[in-house]
Amino acid sequence: MGHMKEVDKKRSFLSLLFGNLFGGNNKLSILEEEKVQSPFRTVIKTFRSNKIAMTALIIFLLIFLTVLIGPVIKPIDLSFSETSQQNIAPGYDMMAIPKSLNGKLKDIAIGPTFSAGISEDGFLYIWGKTRISDTVDIRNLKLPANTGKIVDIAAGYDHLIMLNDEGKIFGSGSNRQQQITPSYEVEMLTNIKEIEAGYQSSLVLTEDGRSFYFGNTMNSDYNQFHPYQGNLKKVLTTSDAVVGLTNDGQAVYLGTQRNAYSNIPENMGNVIDIATTAATVAAVNDQGQVFIWGNKSTKGEGNPPRTESKIVSIQGGRYHYTAQLENGDIISWGANYYNQADVPKAVKESNIESFYTDFYQNYAVTHTGEVLTWGLKGYLFGTDDLGRDIFTRLLNGGRMSITIGAVAVIIATFIGIIIGGISGYFGGKIDMVLQRVTEMVNSLPFLPFAMILSALIGNNMTSSQRTYLIMIILGLLSWPSLSRLVRAQVLSIREQEYVVAAKSLGIKQMGIVFKHILPNVISVIIVSATLSFASSMLTEATLSYLGFGVQAPQPTWGNMLYGANNSIVIQNFWWRWVYASILLGICVICINLVGDGLRDAIDPKSQER
Repeated sequence: MGHMKEVDKKRSFLSLLFGNLFGGNNKLSILEEEKVQSPFRTVIKTFRSNKIAMTALIIFLLIFLTVLIGPVIKPIDLSFSETSQQNIAPGYDMMAIPKSLNGKLKDIAIGPTFSAGISEDGFLYIWGKTRISDTVDIRNLKLPANTGKIVDIAAGYDHLIMLNDEGKIFGSGSNRQQQITPSYEVEMLTNIKEIEAGYQSSLVLTEDGRSFYFGNTMNSDYNQFHPYQGNLKKVLTTSDAVVGLTNDGQAVYLGTQRNAYSNIPENMGNVIDIATTAATVAAVNDQGQVFIWGNKSTKGEGNPPRTESKIVSIQGGRYHYTAQLENGDIISWGANYYNQADVPKAVKESNIESFYTDFYQNYAVTHTGEVLTWGLKGYLFGTDDLGRDIFTRLLNGGRMSITIGAVAVIIATFIGIIIGGISGYFGGKIDMVLQRVTEMVNSLPFLPFAMILSALIGNNMTSSQRTYLIMIILGLLSWPSLSRLVRAQVLSIREQEYVVAAKSLGIKQMGIVFKHILPNVISVIIVSATLSFASSMLTEATLSYLGFGVQAPQPTWGNMLYGANNSIVIQNFWWRWVYASILLGICVICINLVGDGLRDAIDPKSQER
């Protein structure tokens, strides 16, 4: 027996869980067989021998642990949305720069989800998520035969413009506001020095310091008759304004309105570089000081860090800035939810010759021509209509869906055990009254009634309160079936000899019910609760899908499917409903298979049917 105890101690949990699933069944000795034949061990042995049930259990446990731990690693910001990242397909190719550009890169232009680069010999490369809409794709670039060498490129919110060595401008992408179609005046120019692209707009800067604008004239504040024509060195756009840098080192506003952009700080000295984000402007003077103004947000781009070496150049993304110091170091600050402000170690340890920053991506070119990147590479499962990461929402939504199902089952099981146990043991009038109550609840049309309660009670509730309400509603409406099952089992057990013996010993009736009878029907309760768990998850998903469950922005798998309840979404943005459907289906199937396996293990006769 001592040897047998030693053998049992060496059996790990993993060997018990996976042994019969992936390995053979070892023949037991007589002593081991006697130990196994206890009821609990018999159930476990029978369940472990069921390969399908064990596989389902392992899959469900993996999903459960993932949605339990995942939100801690990737927490969700319910207030987050980003219009520039709407309906992005899955994939990590936003910064997948072609290897053929290493060593001969001349320029990079960065858009919200795509980038374009030109080589020193004038060839154009485009990568990333280039699909702007159903009909517009940046890659569908149709250049005339006499394009020549590309010498400059600029990427806007939804378009790309290029300048060739003959001073001609070409474009690709959306053209709803004529942002890729230069005006006649621009087409006649022969001395274009630089091009710039913004939100549905494009800018041209000539060698003699003049600026020209084409595209959406309603969105951006630009004055074509500004007093700095002929004296501009650089022009840039925010999401709704145009600023410039003059040849004599002044940061200037090129619009007509008085606003946060026109409120330029005084005494900045000799400005050597400017940059913009979506809502701010930054200027660097010859002393390395950084001045930031505009519609300063809480995203942190208005708070440059202190540096030991002075800043000599700066570029802006959508909500962050990246700058190079005099000693060659690269720094970034501002919003960092895509890691766009986290300069990687490889960049810090390299000799950086040049860098490019816009939207959420950063590219740094080393002295050997190698291109290093950091920022938004893409999304594992894509994004939704508000630009939210679907993978993060699946993790947090899965935890919510499983929690709602589990709490609802606990409530229903508690009520079902009490009513079923009392009804079955006492019988008579008590049984009659309780069964009529059970029939009344059971006769209610479950889904419509849950929808009515949710609509009537939940309208004046917060998102958290509505979540608790859904748990309670599901629990209060789903106990009758378990109650009847418990009642039937108690009716058959209450006449057993050990119950009669307990009565003869004077044990109180409630003690007999809950201490002697219910422990003997607990296996049936476990099976029923397991199957009800899957039903509760499906019901919550159905309510949320119909718009009566947990409301956005709090995610559940059900309301994520509700957000994709649109023929356009189903046809064009498959990732918004496929992953949630798959996870919900796998969880429900696995739970049902585990329940079937438990039923077979607890009731051996069911295997003979």
